[in-house]
Amino acid sequence: MAQWEGKSRGSVVGYRIFIFFMKTLGIGSAYFILYFVAFYFLFFSPKGTKASYLYFKTKLHYSTFKSIFNVYLSYYRFGQTIIDKIAIRSGLRDKFTYEFDGGEKIIEMLKNKNGGILISAHVGNFEIAEFFFKEVDINSQINIVTTDQEHSNIKAYLESVTEESNIKLILIKEDLSHIFEINNALSNNELICFTGDRYFEETRCMTEELLGEKAKFPAGPFLLASRLKVPVAFVYVMKETNKHYHLYTRIAKAKNRDAQGLLQNYTQSIEWILKQYPLQWFNYFDFWKTSL
Repeated sequence: MAQWEGKSRGSVVGYRIFIFFMKTLGIGSAYFILYFVAFYFLFFSPKGTKASYLYFKTKLHYSTFKSIFNVYLSYYRFGQTIIDKIAIRSGLRDKFTYEFDGGEKIIEMLKNKNGGILISAHVGNFEIAEFFFKEVDINSQINIVTTDQEHSNIKAYLESVTEESNIKLILIKEDLSHIFEINNALSNNELICFTGDRYFEETRCMTEELLGEKAKFPAGPFLLASRLKVPVAFVYVMKETNKHYHLYTRIAKAKNRDAQGLLQNYTQSIEWILKQYPLQWFNYFDFWKTSL
């Protein structure tokens, strides 16, 4: 498997270039540069290109030409979401419009004062979700449980040029101390967010069908969410036009302690969102262990 390595690609220089053009010439200029950047990745990121091609070709059943063209469009869309994230956190939030579909469900989740669990995926642009939550008057702290090992120099640079995020990170640790952090956050009526679509080979996983073929998913989010007596929702933030985002919230439907049922409900929700936004599947590795 072309396994996900736990960190994002890119360099500080690349981010500096985009931020410079975005702040001096506007977001549109940064988007323009993306036409060339996406073309570069199409040819010089062979593993990501192959994985994305197989997604369009074998899962969505596009023609060969349409699959290749959509790989390029997917890279371009992914680049846009990164630019948007930086722009919104750099004080350009008002340049975008936001639409809510189910935002009231999160408010309902918090009424019982036990917190709630949100499960998302690497589709769309979930990292800007906190700006949606401000609009629906959610004052609860958001905690993201992550193993992401993004380059520290990139993170340090972005933190120096963007507004401080209110999101708290809970890092998964071998001693399982993150479990106590999660329980403490829930007891404070806070939101816990997982991404349920990436795992490491050495970690426990579960198998479920996605887009017609079995795939592996991290067991942790689904085992934990199915055992804690708090509401669970699937949340996605999808880019619709250059300056418009749509947040979807759907309450999970699974029995208590039924982790497999929760995972199945999750994969069905991903299929539903990808039917509407096929370009925004941003897992650029061999997710299904498919071969040409």
